[in-house]
Amino acid sequence: MTAKRVTGSQALILSLMEEGVDTIFGYPGGAIMPVYDALYDFDKEVKHVLTRHEQGAIHGAQGYARVSGKPGICFATSGPGATNLMTGIADAMIDSTPLVCITGQVAEPLLGTDAFQESDIVGMSIPVTKWNYQVTTPEEIPTAIAQAFYIATTGRPGPVLIDVTKDAQFGELDFEYEKCTKIRSYVPEMQVDPHQVKAAAELIDAAKKPLILFGHGIIIGRAEEELKAFVEKTGIPAAWTLLGLSALPTEHPLNVGMLGMHGNYGPNKLTNEADLIIAVGMRFDDRVTGKVSEYAKKAKIVHLEIDPAEVDKIIKTDVSVLGDAKKALKMLTNNVKENSHTAWLEEFKKCDVIENEKVIQKDLFPTKPGLTMGEAVRIASEKTNHEAVLVTDVGQHQMIAQRYFKFKNSRSNVTSGGLGTMGFGLPAAMGAQLGAPDRTVVAMIGDGGFQMTIQELGTIAQNKLPVKIMLLNNNFLGMVRQWQQLFFDKRYSFTELHNPDFIMIAKGFGIDGHTVDTRDNLEESIQKMVDHDGPYLLEVKIEKEDNVFPMVPTGASVSDVILEP
Repeated sequence: MTAKRVTGSQALILSLMEEGVDTIFGYPGGAIMPVYDALYDFDKEVKHVLTRHEQGAIHGAQGYARVSGKPGICFATSGPGATNLMTGIADAMIDSTPLVCITGQVAEPLLGTDAFQESDIVGMSIPVTKWNYQVTTPEEIPTAIAQAFYIATTGRPGPVLIDVTKDAQFGELDFEYEKCTKIRSYVPEMQVDPHQVKAAAELIDAAKKPLILFGHGIIIGRAEEELKAFVEKTGIPAAWTLLGLSALPTEHPLNVGMLGMHGNYGPNKLTNEADLIIAVGMRFDDRVTGKVSEYAKKAKIVHLEIDPAEVDKIIKTDVSVLGDAKKALKMLTNNVKENSHTAWLEEFKKCDVIENEKVIQKDLFPTKPGLTMGEAVRIASEKTNHEAVLVTDVGQHQMIAQRYFKFKNSRSNVTSGGLGTMGFGLPAAMGAQLGAPDRTVVAMIGDGGFQMTIQELGTIAQNKLPVKIMLLNNNFLGMVRQWQQLFFDKRYSFTELHNPDFIMIAKGFGIDGHTVDTRDNLEESIQKMVDHDGPYLLEVKIEKEDNVFPMVPTGASVSDVILEP
């Protein structure tokens, strides 16, 4: 087959198409203009989503990746365009989201001269990318793209960045493309060691009070069925991290709830009663462990993990099983005995009764006049039959939504976990809608985070994306205010917001919506949002001092979880 003579820019687009790319998020500029010129001829094959800010582009790519399981793609120009991607790249790195970011760069002879809109994006992004590379000749482009996709999607996924100089985009090459299947010295995953599996199985069979902690690795590894089989064969209670949510159906009888600072009472309180912790695809984040020196002191630790760097990093393991979660869980399930832990499970149920009385009923079915976040979340979940994709921003509403929104299907929870990026929610929701066009996407956002990327309402309107936006508005930076209330004597230092008319802003973009502030109209209002044909903004005015409990105070043990102020 004769190689086709093309420009570097054309080669870049053709390479993306070879990798099956159908959606790109981006914002054009001078240094990447040749690529956009090439993209003009492929508008029927590839959808480009013009965002209103580069941060919107990268969060959109994250949302797309998280629901579709495919890498998200974003374009940006040099200088400020590239640096505006950095927050999203860092977010994707810590949450293991596969992204391929392509930035334009000044021509190769100008590198290092402080040319107009030049920035060393390769140097800056080294700590927050899985791999990055600067292309200075057109011949490098196909190989660089192939390697980028291989690295971004294999092993523990993550963001990669390719910086392409303008002269490489204009130059010509004989285009041929070969997908990458191996890179010397890069070992994306270890082979699961059967001896370690056997050692783990022996601990599991002997345990009287075991607890499974499952995280994002289950969803990344497409190991949902294997997790379910393992949980059901062993009869072990299973709790989820923030990013593990939706890997196991909410209503599964062995799903005992969320771990962490605002997690459920049972899995937090009883972590320190467990005699065995089986951690699968999670990294013992500080929000899960609380005070490390007091964490699970009675328990042996089994850790199933694809990334060797995460093993023994925070919590010392007794048995580690390195490798892909899907393979490891299948082997482990085959090696353990069928079991049940009825008495141990009853302890979780007793905790549930306490939490239900002290927290959940007050959140979901309040008697006080003001609206609560919990009742809004509960109704939204019910009105979407627990089948929606939930996308949240960061703050109180995020924790409440993770606690009370219910899920039947995996890849249904999109949130910023490790970095906690305010402004994530709205652009990630539009990306999720493009990644799952046949599903209802509900964006649950606070008034603080909403204003950080509110301009992406324009992207949603232009692309006619039917995202359902629930704005939980308390006129505060709610999570910071809660801490100020509980730990700083109600000294609300610079957390109160003077907010605009959000509905008027949405209508300025051509998006319909309305405000609700009474319980009598809440259910009807949420139903109207869900039924609306197209995007919709529902502003829910909630109580200013509506707090999130349970709560593990910073520096406390997880067993010191508090249920009320």
